[in-house]
Amino acid sequence: MNRTVDARTLKSCLHDGAEIALLDVREQGQYGESHLFFAVPFPFSRLEVAAPRMLPRLSTRLVVYDDGELSVAQRAARRFEELGYANVHVLEGGTRGWAAAGFALFAGVNVPSKTFGELVEHACHTPRVSAAQLLEMRRAGRDVAVIDGRPLSEFRKMSIPGARCCPNGELAYRIRAMVPDANTTIVVNCAGRTRSIVGAQTLIDLGIPNPVYALENGTQGWYLADHELEHGATRGYPEIARDEDLSAARAHARSLAERHGVRWIDDPQACEWLADEARTTYLLDVRTAEEFAAGSVTGAVHAAGGQLIQATDQWVAVRNARLLLVDADEVRAPVVASWLRRMGHDAHVLRAGIASTARVEIASARLPDVRSMPAAALRRALDSRDVEAIDLRSSMAYRKAHVPGSMWSIRPRLEDLLPRVGDRRVVLVADDSGIARIAAFDLARAGVRQVAMLEGGFAAWQAAGGAIESTPDSPSDAQCIDYLFFVHDRHDGNKDAARRYLAWETQLLAQLDERDLGSYRIGPGVAAARK
Repeated sequence: MNRTVDARTLKSCLHDGAEIALLDVREQGQYGESHLFFAVPFPFSRLEVAAPRMLPRLSTRLVVYDDGELSVAQRAARRFEELGYANVHVLEGGTRGWAAAGFALFAGVNVPSKTFGELVEHACHTPRVSAAQLLEMRRAGRDVAVIDGRPLSEFRKMSIPGARCCPNGELAYRIRAMVPDANTTIVVNCAGRTRSIVGAQTLIDLGIPNPVYALENGTQGWYLADHELEHGATRGYPEIARDEDLSAARAHARSLAERHGVRWIDDPQACEWLADEARTTYLLDVRTAEEFAAGSVTGAVHAAGGQLIQATDQWVAVRNARLLLVDADEVRAPVVASWLRRMGHDAHVLRAGIASTARVEIASARLPDVRSMPAAALRRALDSRDVEAIDLRSSMAYRKAHVPGSMWSIRPRLEDLLPRVGDRRVVLVADDSGIARIAAFDLARAGVRQVAMLEGGFAAWQAAGGAIESTPDSPSDAQCIDYLFFVHDRHDGNKDAARRYLAWETQLLAQLDERDLGSYRIGPGVAAARK
């Protein structure tokens, strides 16, 4: 029998200063429709894969929930306990119980980070320009550099013509190489608001002499003003030469970090923290993916600095844990840490950077072995109607292309397929073998005796010349519990979706209560931000 916690007790626990992981174990689309403010998306479909990295201590206080009627929370709690977690609770009534107690529920994703961006703008009075003003600057011949603070993958999808990509976590490190003239006006943009605001304020806080502005409402604001967007652009940032003088950037980064209480942690202290069984410490490398791949501190997890600020809950599941940041330049980690501290996190910098001798061991996910079936064997089995193929990839990937005759499903709903499966063998199609192994474990528990997974996943099926089927309307929108339509549709030219998204973002502050608001440490302007 799972232990339970009521809404009012949980509300107090979230603000008692001790470590707690509040986990919404529904799928991403369900989470995005309505969730608790400090909840981390922790889909049941990925539980065992995500747990070792996100929840490294088995004694961490965990609270899991769903909507109060799905029974997914109880299943997740039992699975956590089977994995060895010793302090697991289920929120009574889930989101329904929380709302019934008078507490707010939030739509969208990365809500604490998005709310933070709105607070920064109010507290710091971050200068901004509208799409019309930016266009007028350009028409007037002013020297303007438009810097897009998103990762290159997002920049490619849609960007302002002439903009250059420099993710926010790289700004302090690379801005002088990108904009050497102190008289150039810098306008920072993103898709919406948060990274525009945080990127612009980063440069202002560092004291660069240029005029700096956030582009109001980012690329969505530009598009809603009926200006053309560019697609497929690849203009990025320059590499920093190994012998380049970064002394000024380091000094400014250190000054900024120290103003916000960031500490530099030496290796002995880092080793002690990472071995501490009473406190969680995340070791996060904030450099680029390419730099991380070339080498980092043993056991560090890659978390590009700009995205770590923008979507902290993708890397940090334990509230009040320690965050120890790694770079190789003494610029990026201090700046990112300064922002994380303003968000309320206990963030610090590993002094030795990637040269540190500290290390952390992340346990491997404990998943059962599953037999693999080559693509050719699956084709023969399907031709003889000897198997049922179940596709566990995202619903949108399935709609686009899948093995003909395969069924789409997701872990919480696998048992719904059992009547169709009957006594036949099951072959699972997945991009991530861990997801297939989790599903195989559940199917075996439900009595399915023969389960295999497609060797190499759907990519191997395509490479082997297997036939492909597309079903743009199947699964139905209602079945796509892993997909949040209003967040994603804004990237596909849907102006109504863009308007709804921007309205959602600007209305977040009004939903905060005083205790949630008090979690941030931006400055005296925070209290007035909701007025």
